[in-house]
Amino acid sequence: MKLKTTSSGGVAEPDMTPMIDCTFQLITFFMIVTNFEQTKADERVKLPADQMAKPPAIVKKDELTVNIGFKRDKDGNKLDALPYVFWNGLEVRVEEMKPNFERESKLTAAKLGKDKVKDTTITIRADSDTPTGLVQETIKLAQESGYEKFTFKAVSEEAR
Repeated sequence: MKLKTTSSGGVAEPDMTPMIDCTFQLITFFMIVTNFEQTKADERVKLPADQMAKPPAIVKKDELTVNIGFKRDKDGNKLDALPYVFWNGLEVRVEEMKPNFERESKLTAAKLGKDKVKDTTITIRADSDTPTGLVQETIKLAQESGYEKFTFKAVSEEAR
């Protein structure tokens, strides 16, 4: 480190430029390696609790996340009795999801090949208050678009 001396008293002052450079490099490093897995999560979806819920052993390569939940006020009260699918910044009713699944299926087929559509796993994050029938309807619409693999998310009871 280069030291500067002043003419009065001979006190050495360290050059802080390398220290600032290291700090910015560390900030950049941590921004790059940060896990953005939680970006698929939607705070409007309150997952059901289950004692057997655990993280997956293997991270799925081709995964499509579907969040089903309710519009809520700041206190967590439902603003609408029927749930929405929160999809790419949109709020869509379950019944209106078929065009979205078909579009996603076509994009996957064009990008990765037609075989990869059935290999893509759809992860459903449904609010604990979502009626089972709507979750089943979501699966049915996805199957009509060529998807075959499905998983569900829940939180462990200890996490609540």
